[in-house]
Amino acid sequence: MTDLVIVGAGPRAVMLVERLLARRTRAASPPLHITLVDPYPPGAGRIWRRAQSPLLKLNSMARDVTVFTDETSTISGPVRSGPSLIEWAERVRDGRIPDAEIDDPDLDAELRALRGDSFPTRRLQSAYLDWFWRRTVAIAPPGVEVQYRPGTVQWVDDTVEGYEVALDDGIRLPADIVVYALGHNGREPVGETVELIDAAARAGLTYVPPAFTADADLSVLAPGDDVIVRGMGLAAVDAIVLLAEGRGGRFSPAPDGTLRYEPSGLEPRLHLGSRRGVPYRSKVSSELRGDPPVREVLTAAAIATLLSRPGPVDFLVDVWPLIARELVWGHYRELFTGHPERVLVPWGQFRETLREVDGDTDALRRAVAEVVPDPLDRFDVPALDLPLAGQTFEDSRAAHDRVRRHIVEDLHLRTAPERSTSQALFLTTLMSFLALADIPTDRWSARSRAVDLPVTWHTFFSYVASGPPAHRLEELLALADAGIVRFLGPDVSVRVSDDGFVASSPRVGGEVIARALVDAWLPGSGAAASDNPALRELATRHGREVYVSDESFTGSLGRIDVDPDGRVIARDGTPHANLFAIGPFTSSTEAGAFTRPRSDSLSLRQTDRVAEAVSAAVATAAQARAFSG
Repeated sequence: MTDLVIVGAGPRAVMLVERLLARRTRAASPPLHITLVDPYPPGAGRIWRRAQSPLLKLNSMARDVTVFTDETSTISGPVRSGPSLIEWAERVRDGRIPDAEIDDPDLDAELRALRGDSFPTRRLQSAYLDWFWRRTVAIAPPGVEVQYRPGTVQWVDDTVEGYEVALDDGIRLPADIVVYALGHNGREPVGETVELIDAAARAGLTYVPPAFTADADLSVLAPGDDVIVRGMGLAAVDAIVLLAEGRGGRFSPAPDGTLRYEPSGLEPRLHLGSRRGVPYRSKVSSELRGDPPVREVLTAAAIATLLSRPGPVDFLVDVWPLIARELVWGHYRELFTGHPERVLVPWGQFRETLREVDGDTDALRRAVAEVVPDPLDRFDVPALDLPLAGQTFEDSRAAHDRVRRHIVEDLHLRTAPERSTSQALFLTTLMSFLALADIPTDRWSARSRAVDLPVTWHTFFSYVASGPPAHRLEELLALADAGIVRFLGPDVSVRVSDDGFVASSPRVGGEVIARALVDAWLPGSGAAASDNPALRELATRHGREVYVSDESFTGSLGRIDVDPDGRVIARDGTPHANLFAIGPFTSSTEAGAFTRPRSDSLSLRQTDRVAEAVSAAVATAAQARAFSG
């Protein structure tokens, strides 16, 4: 019997198990015992666990979530299709999936009402992932045992036979092969966070540092308190939901079709600011009407040309200009082919104009103004990225009103059926994201790997293509109208004074003082400083963090160094034969866990590739055991 221990039992871990079992097609395969260790439930793991607020939702529609391979998957392992989240819900409703465990009336009601364009709760996603886990185990082929053990791995020891995995309850599991599939983890505070923790403690202020929102202690924020919230992405939206509706407030339709918020009196007053000063763009609900998106600029040939040149590839210099031009093409292709009545020339003619001006923002704006009458149909990347760029505001009220108008406009552009260019922009951004996977990680410049890809690009991608559902922004407007939320504007910074935290912007007159501050974003990477003991040990004993250095940047990426097959790189630079790691804490291109159906998902490709390498290691370990026995 070969023992495989997987440290973690969330979606990526179970998807890896499914890919491993899909490869065991021969009855003569050697016996295999798989143990998944995690303090949180198998399938859902920490982030998607059932035990969290029913108000927290996915930012993906039910039709856009799957954990299964399909006919589009370019993988070496077998394709084993299965239902997306909405297909699963439909089959549960129809009685075709009788083993789904929905024992909560509210959860059952949500499942019964779920549509493809619904944004499910994390609790319903937990039920889907739980079913996926149980199904994967139930159809395990003969000779394979799969079990889940609740607990936290403290460390992994080398032994003569392989490894010994130490759990926090004193149990030690023997292992021939170990896979770390730890998902997202927190980390020890660093830099400004440490300074704010210390300053808040000295001054008697309340500070909530970066955290996963479901785990953050928001009870320290008292009703009626002024609270500065830095960040306007998904973590901020979740925090606002928990501090408003989560404290008993209610949204109801207003006569004009908008939402009205009825406070409970238990909410704090939230002052929101960030670098952009606006929330992430709403999820798109329109449908394409014109020609399907296709890569015109960031093509396979363009990437091949970049890779053929000597030296590193720099994201900001070499790749970002191509992405920006690609987004312009995606928008205007849909506008001119899907809505020809709103433009003054045919697409074929404007294509030639784009070839000349797509990389020159000023020239593009002049050319577009001549043939696109409606300003809302016009597009360029700087205006998308920084909608408040160059604007100053006399006071916080003026800034608040401008941000509110921006949200109203964004909701129109992202949800009105006639504004289908937003759907084209989303798909083009997604295609650009996937295209970057064709550039090997070791070809990027050090700064690109350390800053531009994980921060600059990832933040832009999330802002444009991975924002909150539209109804969350409608709720934000209702909260603003009810006086619960105030918008501080762009370029907000915070300092500590004798009176409390002081938020200000060089582009907004005045400042806001509050006794509480929330930094509403996720903890940064830092394997060696992780709050997960197994990851800390992996970074400092068995493996290492990726260290990059060139004339552009020198330092650690905070991620575990792995080879393309997921093998952990030892501290001497050689790959371990039987230690693997997969997930966002590794040096592999970040791709998430579950994914959109029929998109030849990068996450499924990565998972299948690691499963192939792990399967080979299992076979080798079995042969060695048979030989020694």
